[in-house]
Amino acid sequence: MANLELRDAHVLVTGGAGFIGSHLVERLRTHNRVRVLDIMRRDALRPAGLHDHKNVELVVGDVLDQDAVRRAVKDTDIVIHLASIAGVDTVMRMPTQTMRVSLLGTAFLLEAAQQAGRCRRFLDFSTSEVFGRYAYQVSELDATTVGAVGEARWTYAVSKLATEHLAMTYHRQFQFPAVTLRPFNIYGPRQIGEGAVHHFIVRALRGEPLVIHNDGSQIRAWCYIDDIIDATLLTLTRPEASGQAFNIGNPRSTVTVYHLAQLIRRLCGSSSAIEFVRWDHPDVELRVPSVAKARELLQWEPRFDLDEGLMETIAWYRHKLEAER
Repeated sequence: MANLELRDAHVLVTGGAGFIGSHLVERLRTHNRVRVLDIMRRDALRPAGLHDHKNVELVVGDVLDQDAVRRAVKDTDIVIHLASIAGVDTVMRMPTQTMRVSLLGTAFLLEAAQQAGRCRRFLDFSTSEVFGRYAYQVSELDATTVGAVGEARWTYAVSKLATEHLAMTYHRQFQFPAVTLRPFNIYGPRQIGEGAVHHFIVRALRGEPLVIHNDGSQIRAWCYIDDIIDATLLTLTRPEASGQAFNIGNPRSTVTVYHLAQLIRRLCGSSSAIEFVRWDHPDVELRVPSVAKARELLQWEPRFDLDEGLMETIAWYRHKLEAER
């Protein structure tokens, strides 16, 4: 794998208190200055003690506040934009806010970074949801899709697809160094909020039922957090990344949701029951990426197979739950 080192940069991470953001802060803080802009609705940063590091500055603020965005961007050279409304259930409860945060927040950040004149990389986190309900070995050149207008399930995907286009227009019109990254089902320690792996592990360790929507035949490729952090750092350091979009996931770790629940139950040594509940909303039935472009341009390869990543994640949650007792 190519060199991941980024040194002596001043990095802004929006949404940096979240799951992926906190891991980025952890990796970047040693050799760089890191500013986190976050409303702190979900906080994986402070429980991990990452906000206290001498190179980390925590700014509680909203990407919908244009003045706060300008101040946060002003003296930074790299912007990593993670701030969004995340999780299917949350998106469906807050579809308007979901679109406002993605559309307006990204527009404010792009404008501020372009006008500041010192940004050498702008990384916009998109989503694998842009490929719709059925996506097998999808590449960056495959057509994206959107769901029916008015169906809240797709507001997140639609807004993220719009921000991808917006970032690339800045690249084309202003030669602005924008990059888009599409994560495919990321899991690992410090995951907060929604997510199947988080749900299954916590409930399995507590001996509670693991709840699956419908029959659990939905297929996902699961990517461990360290692998996407590696990919992110490569997009920040490799010149070839500018103006590109990358699918980041692990096709080797592809299982049904039902198989995932069984695997987690076994690895936890749990006797939890598996319960199936009816889910009448649209769902993604198949989602597996092709990562050939990241392999070629970034020299990136996922390192963690599913069992290995799950064991690391289970160990973290087990320690956390024991500490809370």
